Amino acid sequence: MDKHNPFQIAIDGPVAAGKGTISRLVADKLNILYVDTGAMYRAVALLGIRNKIDLKDEEKLIPLVKKAKIIIKNPTKDKKDGRLATTLLNGEDVSWAIRTEEVSQGASKIAAHPKIRQILVKKQQEIAQNTNVIMEGRDITHKVLPNADLKIFLTANGIVRAKRRHFELLTRGVDVSYEEVLEELKKRDERDSCRSADPLKKIPDAWLIDTSDLSIKEVVNLIVSKARVLMEEKP
Repeated sequence: MDKHNPFQIAIDGPVAAGKGTISRLVADKLNILYVDTGAMYRAVALLGIRNKIDLKDEEKLIPLVKKAKIIIKNPTKDKKDGRLATTLLNGEDVSWAIRTEEVSQGASKIAAHPKIRQILVKKQQEIAQNTNVIMEGRDITHKVLPNADLKIFLTANGIVRAKRRHFELLTRGVDVSYEEVLEELKKRDERDSCRSADPLKKIPDAWLIDTSDLSIKEVVNLIVSKARVLMEEKP
């Protein structure tokens, strides 16, 4: 493959469908960059929180976002601490700082702002211009990388996703009930699918993978097999 014609895998899907874990493992097997676009929205939420800006105030946030230097990297060997990716915000490693529940909820508010999404989409597209990537989020297949070599919509039923999200939070020491997680997931799904700025949707040419009854390994192997065929065919 020509470095000026990089291989792109674009993955969309709802929260807790397994996009992050699966993308990280696929990236390792294919030796490509994993880009968690959600981390960028979380980084902006963290910026807003630290600067005491109302996360619903898009105009006050825009100057911060324009100046912010957000870098997503594959973790180095000394950073194998459970993170799926390393996120740098203005040179600071915020990989774990952006994983709090406060930031997570804030990121959903940030994602509803059309102008901020436009800025971040441009940053995401610049990353994928010269690097082989697997990029996941909510609007990657139709907005960020519309010409990706492989487009996937990864999903699972709500109960399975709520259980995964609950387990993830408990392992991080967050004291929350399954019922609370399920309710928040329903609200998140509604915000993602109803927002005016790039709502979550499956486009016709995206490969639908329902992970409800599949193991992580099975999903990873499916994607890797398909990607390797396409990589061989790519000029």
